[in-house]
Amino acid sequence: MKQSFGARTVAYPLPVFLVGTYDSHGKPDAMPASWGGICSSDPPGIAISIRPSRYTHRNIMEKRVFTVSIPSVELMDKADFFGMVSGSDTEKFKKTGLTPVKSELVDAPYVGECPVVLECRVINIVEIGSHTQFIGEILDVKIDESVLGEDKKPDISKIRALCYDAMSSDYYVTGEIVGKAFSEGRKYQK
Repeated sequence: MKQSFGARTVAYPLPVFLVGTYDSHGKPDAMPASWGGICSSDPPGIAISIRPSRYTHRNIMEKRVFTVSIPSVELMDKADFFGMVSGSDTEKFKKTGLTPVKSELVDAPYVGECPVVLECRVINIVEIGSHTQFIGEILDVKIDESVLGEDKKPDISKIRALCYDAMSSDYYVTGEIVGKAFSEGRKYQK
């Protein structure tokens, strides 16, 4: 039997994305966002939802670009701090010692220590209740060579991406491989 929890913001897994922007004075900022994910294959797209009260929201509305840095579990305390303070009055990069790196393709910084980075330009904006959803076309994905496998593809066990549980406010990390997509279900095709 299943227990009802009512209408809640629950999905598993929830990512921890560090959304990078510059303000109108060129100050780098990043905020964690878990309300988001891939939303299109062609063009490659990612959607992130941010409250209008957030400093990052203002920055994206002004510049129409952002980056998404995917932190590893080793950056958990710094990523958490990024969500505890506002970039409007705190220099998060200086406080944590993380490195803001200017994107090559958009006017936004990314977190240099994160193993995976997406550079995005806004192609659509949707107002949804308490949040604004920014749909970004992914112009480039940068991945540290240190997290590539022998096949030169990203190895999720090396990336150790930080995830979030909205029900318990806990962080967890991506886990082990348990099967092969588009293969495990073949037994039902007979």
